[in-house]
Amino acid sequence: MDGILFFKSLFLGLAIAAPLGPIGALCINRTLESGFAAGAAGGLGTALADGVYAILAAAGFAAFASALTAIDTPLRLLGGAFMLWLGWQGFAPKVPGATPRVASRDLVGTTATTFLLTITNPMTVLSFAALFAGLGLASTATAADAALVVAGVFFGSMLWWSLLSGGVALARHRLPPAFAQWISRLSGIVLIGFGLWAVSSAFM
Repeated sequence: MDGILFFKSLFLGLAIAAPLGPIGALCINRTLESGFAAGAAGGLGTALADGVYAILAAAGFAAFASALTAIDTPLRLLGGAFMLWLGWQGFAPKVPGATPRVASRDLVGTTATTFLLTITNPMTVLSFAALFAGLGLASTATAADAALVVAGVFFGSMLWWSLLSGGVALARHRLPPAFAQWISRLSGIVLIGFGLWAVSSAFM
């Protein structure tokens, strides 16, 4: 039974992470610019945010849902503004060339950026709540069950981001130098689009 609970939670983590929205575009962009470590660091930030949602949901699903309702508008505004800023950054000119050395503080900054972007993304919040209930994870009763849910969600999310970053890192050497620049601009467009949607939806 514990194994089933863990794998259901692992599937939840994969299902939340897999759709290529603003986080996916940002992860691909970071990997093309700075290599696998930068993409994986971004994935870690997202997986940590998914783990936070899992902790809150496992602690009390009803309280989790009501808390999300109470802070929905601030989350939309904050997340939308953050996505708009990141999208604008995607249009900054970049010099093509070899993969730059990435300092540890840059990896920490990338992790923090994707954590904040994920934790304030209204689509992530809504998708997580719906899938959490749909998979029957809202009825976890013991602390051990809750720990399995959190671990499953984290590792499922991290598995997806590792696979995505690894695949992009392997492919980047076979792509023309201008490809990363175009992906950066496309990522910026995606982020700006989601940011505008999030901000406008807060006033509807």
